[in-house]
Amino acid sequence: MDRVLGLLKVRVQRGINLAVRDVRSSDPYVIVRLGSQKVKTGVVKRNLNPEWNELLTLCVYDPNDLVKLAVYDRDRFSLDDKMGDAEFDVGPLVEAARTAKQLAEFPSGTVIKTVKPNSQNCYSEESHVMWRDGKVHQEMFLRLRNVECGEVEVQLEWVDVTAASWRLSKS
Repeated sequence: MDRVLGLLKVRVQRGINLAVRDVRSSDPYVIVRLGSQKVKTGVVKRNLNPEWNELLTLCVYDPNDLVKLAVYDRDRFSLDDKMGDAEFDVGPLVEAARTAKQLAEFPSGTVIKTVKPNSQNCYSEESHVMWRDGKVHQEMFLRLRNVECGEVEVQLEWVDVTAASWRLSKS
């Protein structure tokens, strides 16, 4: 079995200006995939600017794997409609987490790395990997693809499983 590098806490915060898939609105939810893992948010009824604020957790085995996010409209009597998708790289977050021991001396809120939007990623604006409250975080706004409009705000937090297991064994 592959070794877990760490846990990726994904807070799916909100959707912005999502596409209409029902008569006047949509009932959106988000599915997040990493490798064979799949987690999803709850459904927010009749809302194109939903607030999920849900924390989902994934195991990271390979820092080169892309996290894939897809938004769907829940339909009661037919297949759910896709409302767009996006993907992002956890590499910058993992890379920053590897230097966490050195980061402990920095003040909370220190920007470690900035990822700029380009044609190769789904960022709608700059994303900052930060040292905050003793942890490595990243906040991002992802522009949805394969749809006429919409963005999703996501916040990431890295949990180093070796440090977590060490803390557990010490208590």
